[in-house]
Amino acid sequence: MTVVASAPGKIVLSGEYAVLDGAPAISMAIDRRAVVTLADSPDGQCGLTTPGFSGEGRYRIVDAVCGGSRPAKHIELDTRAFADDGNKTGIGSSAALTVALIAGLNKSEDVLNEALLAHRALQGGAGSGVDVATAVQGGLIEFEMRSQQCTPLAWPSGLFMRVIWTGVPISTAAKLEKLAAQTARPSRSALSLAAPRMAEAWRTGNVDQIMTEYIPYIGVLRQFSVDHDLGIFDAGHDQLTDAAIPGGLVYKPAGAGGGDIGILFGRNEAELDAFVASHTDLIHGVLQCALDLDGVRVQQR
Repeated sequence: MTVVASAPGKIVLSGEYAVLDGAPAISMAIDRRAVVTLADSPDGQCGLTTPGFSGEGRYRIVDAVCGGSRPAKHIELDTRAFADDGNKTGIGSSAALTVALIAGLNKSEDVLNEALLAHRALQGGAGSGVDVATAVQGGLIEFEMRSQQCTPLAWPSGLFMRVIWTGVPISTAAKLEKLAAQTARPSRSALSLAAPRMAEAWRTGNVDQIMTEYIPYIGVLRQFSVDHDLGIFDAGHDQLTDAAIPGGLVYKPAGAGGGDIGILFGRNEAELDAFVASHTDLIHGVLQCALDLDGVRVQQR
């Protein structure tokens, strides 16, 4: 028997960093999925193939999920959908793989708690779990780390987006480690106050309110980045953020920032495409993806 499980990647739309301090984060699942295939092993050993990445580190997810006791299965971990020209894009491949692997092994889609524990172990105790929750739930969600509460939201009618790829891969773990080693500045508390207001705007589903609330939110995020020397707006994010405002658009780095991806919001497709076309000097490319309403899925065949 073969079991195939898949889980979507994610983009954190607001609440980055603040989610670690108990504030809500808004995250969307995207239709780039990690796929795990489990088949019986003919020799009783654990075999592993990993389209999308290589090296000894490829066993880390299996060991984190299985507690070091590798199953007698042939396992394929496929993350090719998460890369651009071989580079990681920062859309949650490790969380999606963790979720899909646990679901495949358990033959169940009810894996949130186990996946949160396994992925936290994989990251050395760092991270909020928002990427795991998004991979399990799918769609647009509000997530709180302390309660592990995951609330589904509807995508606002009339809000359009483009995912901008900077061409610069970054390490989220390194940024979290740097933040953890610092004394918190007042802007960290300010970000924790701004994130709930941003989440409330998303809850309303009102496009004007969402777009308006992003302006002060981004200002607080910028100050937080400067105060804690995190470089969230590096790799062209800063210039694109400023360039979007005069045209009534919103741009911001997504997730940890400093590279990877950013998100561009507008009220129609044409203005988004025009913005991208006029800033090719700053934009490496547009990551083709859309909201994925499906979370983790398991099939047996």
